[in-house]
Amino acid sequence: MNIRSIIGIGLSVLLTACGGINYVGIETCNPGEVTFPPQAKKILMVNNALPQPEDSGYTYTLLGVVQDTATAKTDSALFDLCKACGRSILDASYFEDVLLLHDPLREKGRSLSDIKLTQEQVADLCEANNVDAVISLDKMLFSMNRKIENIGGGFLSGKIKVKMNGIMRVYLPERIQPLATILIEDSVFFEQIADNLRLLNLYLPVADDALRIAGDYLGDKVASYFVPHWNEENRWFYSSANSRWKEAMAYASAGNWDEAKEIWKLLYQSSSSDTKRAKLASNIALTEEMQNRLNEAYDWAGKAANLFQKSEGTESDNTKLLKAYQEVLRLRIQSDQKLNIQIGNKD
Repeated sequence: MNIRSIIGIGLSVLLTACGGINYVGIETCNPGEVTFPPQAKKILMVNNALPQPEDSGYTYTLLGVVQDTATAKTDSALFDLCKACGRSILDASYFEDVLLLHDPLREKGRSLSDIKLTQEQVADLCEANNVDAVISLDKMLFSMNRKIENIGGGFLSGKIKVKMNGIMRVYLPERIQPLATILIEDSVFFEQIADNLRLLNLYLPVADDALRIAGDYLGDKVASYFVPHWNEENRWFYSSANSRWKEAMAYASAGNWDEAKEIWKLLYQSSSSDTKRAKLASNIALTEEMQNRLNEAYDWAGKAANLFQKSEGTESDNTKLLKAYQEVLRLRIQSDQKLNIQIGNKD
């Protein structure tokens, strides 16, 4: 069975805009960055990163003065990152079970060091916890800037920016080298305004809590590297005041893509205008994508791009838009091949 026919497109929501373009939101199922072997059914999440020193990576500026006593602890943020990642992987219902090792694996060394797990460590962890693979946070560094400034009118502004950089790896007990290495990077922002410092500090999280919130956010986000996941994307179709175009639009609005496609194809075949044919070809490409016929959608998007280029030129917005859409479809075709493997591994 073709897995894509089950997974491909989720619920679509229609939004109408001015200018003859109607936007539609779709959900696409995408593969994880890592493809696990079929035997990997139970996963263990571990923290192999060392917390950085409390007096490093945190800058606090209060009304223009840098505070030299600012400290922040990252050990809880590391745990929260692993916990959130494991929880989100489990919620995806891709593996039979996902376990979390509560204690960190490393207690000594430098936080800047990136230390891989040995094959012996991985084998011991898998045996002790009855799992088939290990996902490890091997390195994680936080950089946090907290700034309080006077913005006038008796108000203070408080801003916190947390930047995160780290390394996660997937290990299998039968492999000497990791199955995959993932570089993770992101930022989290907090901003509040108040008329006094005491109230502002109540609104803004304290340093340790800001790091924990950031760690939880990043862990939830990076889970998509390890499991198939859904993304929300935007598509569009062109409309016209012509009665047949309106009829096709009504079908499309109701999700009746076959009926809409038949009308758009008839209009495409009968039209002598390259611009109209380009718009119709683009619409037909959408109907094909909505029905998971990605190769056909790619071909029609290519026709639309070529017709727009012929009628409007290479630099026109429509030409660029259709070329970008064709590239999106190309990548979806590639990712669906990977998705079929990943879902097939779990059947």
